[in-house]
Amino acid sequence: MGNATGLVLFVLFGAVFFYILYGVIRTAVRDGILQADERRRRGAAEEPERLGDPELQGQ
Repeated sequence: MGNATGLVLFVLFGAVFFYILYGVIRTAVRDGILQADERRRRGAAEEPERLGDPELQGQ
């Protein structure tokens, strides 16, 4: 019975660890995507010629 309890606790702590790790990675990816979007938005506002439309560039 002691071995089964130890195994269950090991699996339980492993599941909690990986769930927390999943949350940390998910948050980091979300923040990275938001940061990239913000950089893209700022870059497009500062340089409209980067949009690739020749009419906007006056050509």
